Amino acid sequence: MSDIFPVFHKLLGRSDKEALLKQNGVVIWMTGLSASGKTTLAIGLEKALHEKGHLCYVLDGDNVRTGINNNLRFSEEDRKENIRRVAEVSKILLECGVITINCFVSPTEELRNLAKTIIGEDDFKLVYVNTPIEVCEQRDSKGLYAKARKGEIKDFTGVNAPFEVPTSPDLEIKTTEHSFEENLKTLVDFMSPKIKL
Repeated sequence: MSDIFPVFHKLLGRSDKEALLKQNGVVIWMTGLSASGKTTLAIGLEKALHEKGHLCYVLDGDNVRTGINNNLRFSEEDRKENIRRVAEVSKILLECGVITINCFVSPTEELRNLAKTIIGEDDFKLVYVNTPIEVCEQRDSKGLYAKARKGEIKDFTGVNAPFEVPTSPDLEIKTTEHSFEENLKTLVDFMSPKIKL
């Protein structure tokens, strides 16, 4: 194996790219149960920020597991590797000044802290999308909760695997207490000062 000689010192820095984009890069990490509304809010946030002239990218379980993580399953080891890879990709996007919006169940403090460590505490904003499991089951268009309750899916978060509520999220959105539009506004208002250059 040949030696690797890093050339990072020759590359343009993050600040150069943020200046070009006229925004601060940041990673917003949305955690919550399956069907809690993470991706719906993320899509809304991306559109709202795009309309304000910001470059964003949404990563969620569907788009990473059909590409970069398509060799991973749902064992504990693979779930950890899934989050590790997502965090590393997010860090690359962050260094390009991109606002990265991640939607992952990431059910344990260990997994969320792994992502935060890789990305960096100052650039990692944890948003807890808090939706009661009963509501998530009603919304579940894929029928995953029903399959889990029948024993067809093992280790499904919220049914036969635990979800650890974040102890100190940067923002908590209780989806059943406000309308989607109100929750989206809360999210946009939360992000706006963090991405302002």
